[in-house]
Amino acid sequence: MNVTFRKELPIIGIVLMPFIYLAFIWNTLPEKVPTHWNYKGEVDHWGDKFSLIGLLFMLPVLVYVLLLVVPKIDPKKRISIMGGKYYQLKFFLVLCMSMLALFIIFITKNQSFSSPNLIYIIIGILFLVLGNYFKVIQPNYFIGIRTPWTLENNEVWKMTHVFAGKLWVIGGLVIVLGGLIFENNYFSIVFISLVVVLAIVPMVYSYMKFKEIEKKSV
Repeated sequence: MNVTFRKELPIIGIVLMPFIYLAFIWNTLPEKVPTHWNYKGEVDHWGDKFSLIGLLFMLPVLVYVLLLVVPKIDPKKRISIMGGKYYQLKFFLVLCMSMLALFIIFITKNQSFSSPNLIYIIIGILFLVLGNYFKVIQPNYFIGIRTPWTLENNEVWKMTHVFAGKLWVIGGLVIVLGGLIFENNYFSIVFISLVVVLAIVPMVYSYMKFKEIEKKSV
């Protein structure tokens, strides 16, 4: 067996978990299943059960394929420098997507969103994982805080990702704890606000650091 393929087998197994679970419960699913819930956890859209297959391809499969292809098409060939760290990042990202897919299939089968905060917890864990790996991500066009200023200057890239890594770990921890402690109705607005902050603040930080370095070089 090819060494590379053998190494990918655990991740492939994780990708297949939601498909196996869906196949196992397929005959018990009604023809019309809930496909969307509002912020209160109430079903507000229904669809054909075959749409669940598309969901699986959009979550673990698509994420895995992208992460598999990115190092090969990276023009700077910097992602491959990460070595084992990139494999670990790929493993955890695919695991999060598969867990999310499994949860969505489970609540679809039961036609109830009895624990909507679990979605927040999974997303919080995703922020924690990404934040933990930010400091080792090399400058590239695919993964990380890709602003004009980080891509222009390697020093700005490094500083931004060290800062964003700490911010995302803290933010992810707050999201996980919030999902465990607070009810969905109260936490949904806080969750959205936190995600906006985690997305925008590192971008602003990268611009400020770029301008700071620019001034020093004049």
